[in-house]
Amino acid sequence: MNLEISNTSLLLATGLVLVALGVVYKEKLDLGKDILWGVFRAVVQLFAVGYVLGYVFKLDNTIVTLAMSLVIVFNASYNAAKRSQGIPGAFKTSFIAILTATALTLVILLFSGSIAFSPSQVVPISGMIASNSMIAIGICYRNLNSKFTDQRQQILEKLALGADLKQASISIVRDSIKAGMSPTIDSAKTLGLVSLPGMMSGLMFAGVDPTQAIKYQIMVTFMLLSTTSIASVIASYRAYKGFYNERKQLIG
Repeated sequence: MNLEISNTSLLLATGLVLVALGVVYKEKLDLGKDILWGVFRAVVQLFAVGYVLGYVFKLDNTIVTLAMSLVIVFNASYNAAKRSQGIPGAFKTSFIAILTATALTLVILLFSGSIAFSPSQVVPISGMIASNSMIAIGICYRNLNSKFTDQRQQILEKLALGADLKQASISIVRDSIKAGMSPTIDSAKTLGLVSLPGMMSGLMFAGVDPTQAIKYQIMVTFMLLSTTSIASVIASYRAYKGFYNERKQLIG
């Protein structure tokens, strides 16, 4: 099987980007610059990361592997915090949530023998965990902002009746956790029926036995369910406190 993609083939594949640009232009969506900038960044970042990963894989050093994973967690936390819309301490909350989710999930995978402690496995898995945690946390933040705005009067009434901050906010916190986990749960429900996951398809495309590819994908599904649940719980329970001031009054 030929897994080589020539420069010409890659150049011709940019026609797919032109399709997106055509839709944007026709519908006057004003997203042309965002698409071009996103494509440019993706190409540059992927080539840069590709060379870095190639070096890290060959080096096969424990400290460098952990450092690379930490960089991934840091970047994911930074991007998650940008989606907080001003929630105090969003970066710290995101970092704690993503680091905890990544560390716990990796420990379980390593001790279960699902993966080996090698950069070629730990770094990509860390990236998958961190990116899904980032998305889940971003959804949690969006839900928190929305619910605290929409349910402001109900919260004030609960506080006036003597409820503490957790009691006044618990329904919003739980709803935010549910929102953060929902995409992963929905994805798990449709695996194999609606979507053929990237990891499984990639392994099969590379010639790996379908049964082994399926086992890896099942592992990834379990991993992501764990990841998003841990990250959503930590982020939501830490972030809701940012909607109150030091005197335990609702801000805004």
